Amino acid sequence: MDPEKDQSDVTRLLLAWGAGDQAALDRLTAIVYQELHRLAIAYMARERPDHTLQATALVHEAYLRLVDLQGVAWRDRSHFFAVAARLMRRILVDIARARTYQKRSAGERVSLDEALTLAEQPGAELVALDDALNRLAAIDERKSQIVELRYFGGLAIEETAEALNLSRQTVIRDWRTARAWLYHQLNEGTENGS
Repeated sequence: MDPEKDQSDVTRLLLAWGAGDQAALDRLTAIVYQELHRLAIAYMARERPDHTLQATALVHEAYLRLVDLQGVAWRDRSHFFAVAARLMRRILVDIARARTYQKRSAGERVSLDEALTLAEQPGAELVALDDALNRLAAIDERKSQIVELRYFGGLAIEETAEALNLSRQTVIRDWRTARAWLYHQLNEGTENGS
């Protein structure tokens, strides 16, 4: 398969779908399914082994949400996969948060030991990363988007630069800075002995 032709086909079909051509969505689905599945596998590899959601189910849920999106002015393949990555992240974070909340009754006080146990539950790392990314977005939206595209979306430096209309060097610099900032945020409590 020719990657350049695939990219131009995806972009052409996205634009047609955005203009209301539902047949373009069917053709688009056939082209992007494998790539979406690859993204889902990458996401699920970071989850606990006994996670109830499988990669295929994650792709299907993301697909349903993508199809329901209204008024998106699709620019190109990178933009599509950036949105898909964000949706997959939201799905997994929502599941992790729901699992944490199910562990305790509504309004019930939780002891410190229980809270620490809940924080150590599988999925807590994803929720902590999501919270840190949201804090980063409040400070620097571009760096947060770069992390989302690179880490969650699996996009290469060049694809990330294209999706955000940035230079390759800017993406590399912001990627390094954002990773260091997130590392500090996620390890702040453990480094202080908390």
